[in-house]
Amino acid sequence: MTKTCILIGAPVDTGQRNPGCLMGPAAYRVAGLAQTLADLGHRVEDRGDVAPHPVRGATCANPAVHHLDETLGWTAALAEAGEQAMDQGFAIFLGGDHSLSLGSVAGVARHARAAGRPLFLLWLDAHSDFHTFDSTTSGNLHGTPVAYIAGREGFAPLAPFPALVPPENICLFGIRSVDPAEHKALSRHRIEINDMRVLDERGIAAPLRAFLDRVQAAGGLLHVSLDVDFLDPSIAPAVGTTVPGGATFREAHLVMELLHESGLVTSLDLVELNPFLDDRGRTAKLMVDLVASLMGRKVFDRKTRSFG
Repeated sequence: MTKTCILIGAPVDTGQRNPGCLMGPAAYRVAGLAQTLADLGHRVEDRGDVAPHPVRGATCANPAVHHLDETLGWTAALAEAGEQAMDQGFAIFLGGDHSLSLGSVAGVARHARAAGRPLFLLWLDAHSDFHTFDSTTSGNLHGTPVAYIAGREGFAPLAPFPALVPPENICLFGIRSVDPAEHKALSRHRIEINDMRVLDERGIAAPLRAFLDRVQAAGGLLHVSLDVDFLDPSIAPAVGTTVPGGATFREAHLVMELLHESGLVTSLDLVELNPFLDDRGRTAKLMVDLVASLMGRKVFDRKTRSFG
């Protein structure tokens, strides 16, 4: 199915402490993302990079939190850009660190609410990102989006999430690094957790298909948030939060092909690419290839599995 892919650059670099993610959107463009999508038959509209809204003087009770004004500004700007893009096509957010999802998913959620359809979230990441502004000890706000999306308290002065995603509509996939505070909080929420042990035991396909079946049955929209550290650092070194034991090249492409075959994905984040840490564009090219698999590139066409 031909889509109108709307590229939204999000050069966010303030949600963590390893400078370089602000170069991510440019790296995706240089790696040929737009041309790759066009070659697959999709229409492509690159809207350039979003600029953060001006925010000054925001305060947080947690002294560890840093770059709060900037994060709030990015969140507002990306929510606005995302909602507009969703009304017109398939939004692809080019990051930027994972704090951008505070805004990107907010915009997608507003669109889903207006459309009267439930929103589901597939979080492809080494980390659960389930801290709040109050609970984070590092102060790195790229570790907070899932908690915000699921409606946890502790996000002042950020406005409440505009259309909460029920925890049971969220699937954490491939995680393998969870802080004790996050582990405790997750135990109180009905979020589906497919960590690397689950994937080692059951394989990639069965847990993902089960989640996609639920999305299909509910008539939902599906937002996918793909963090570079979902991948094993041996194949994707350009990330400041490497965790050994991630998805292999073949596993990652299988995830993307299954998502494509489902026909359920309606928006996408590409986050945590730090070109400064890359090896001659290796990680950027791999991420573009994964997007290609998500958007229809295959070695052999196979009959699409019936979902639902």
